[in-house]
Amino acid sequence: MKRRRILALAGGVGGGKLARGLAAVLSPEELTLVVNTADDFVHLGLHICPDIDSVLYALADRNDPERGWGLAGESWNFMAAMERLGGETWFKLGDLDLATHILRSHELATGKTLSEVTALIAQRLGVTHPVLPMSDDPVRSIVETDEGALEFQDYFVRRQGKPVFHGVTFHGATQARTSAAFRKALDDADAVVVTPSNPFVSIDPILALPGVRGALRRRGRPVVAVSPIVGGDAIKGPLAKMLRERGVQPSASSVAQHYGPLIDGWIVDNADGNLVPAIETLGPRVRVCNTMMHALDDKRRLAQNVLEFVLELSAEQVS
Repeated sequence: MKRRRILALAGGVGGGKLARGLAAVLSPEELTLVVNTADDFVHLGLHICPDIDSVLYALADRNDPERGWGLAGESWNFMAAMERLGGETWFKLGDLDLATHILRSHELATGKTLSEVTALIAQRLGVTHPVLPMSDDPVRSIVETDEGALEFQDYFVRRQGKPVFHGVTFHGATQARTSAAFRKALDDADAVVVTPSNPFVSIDPILALPGVRGALRRRGRPVVAVSPIVGGDAIKGPLAKMLRERGVQPSASSVAQHYGPLIDGWIVDNADGNLVPAIETLGPRVRVCNTMMHALDDKRRLAQNVLEFVLELSAEQVS
């Protein structure tokens, strides 16, 4: 198969899984991953980047597949000691994971950019594919709920996603700049892959940065997305609940409608083959395959399907 330069937009567990599959079939010269940073926050004096870490740990084969976040083989002595001291324990920081946050915070304090620090951590984890923050400027997701505006981690972790979801805004997005490496990847990419991440809080923040949507729509460059909803439910996380609370039935077609004309090709699971006509009436082509990613072979197989679809759409756009 002819290789193309792929830019993948990612965040969270689903993004990390497909990132691992793409990395298994594409070289570091062929794949660049841009990751959401709007759920970053400072906690106990430490700069936490949940989506970046999920992607890095997945690429390094060090993620915990049972929890879906953090590192495998984690221990919790720090959290137990913090609880004994009466400190905040609502956001779990494992002993191994803590080293990542401490190193990141230290390096940022020396004046390095988030891009530079992410590259440093990636190199030390043995990750060779470029993993880029969407921006070196702060952008923060603020979730609008029936209980008022909540910072994303307050909504998702502290409140366990229980408040009714009305929407989300991205503070700082209009002033933020895409990172320099992200801008280069936007210029160089032959195709864009939107991973099966939560559109509201993992992909939309990236799209909210000035110029990104326009750049993605460059003529002759297909944008392919993998549905994060399978059989009417989210594989992981609160997406299905968010959709229902906005009065939308959770489905692959609902997410396709959310992205609108940005997407040229949709990949849906075998369980959602009946939705193909409804999605194609929205404009994009649709491919049906197994999108469930349990083992590395599943991730690799889905990545191959994505790349084959990219080549099909590229040929159609050229002809």
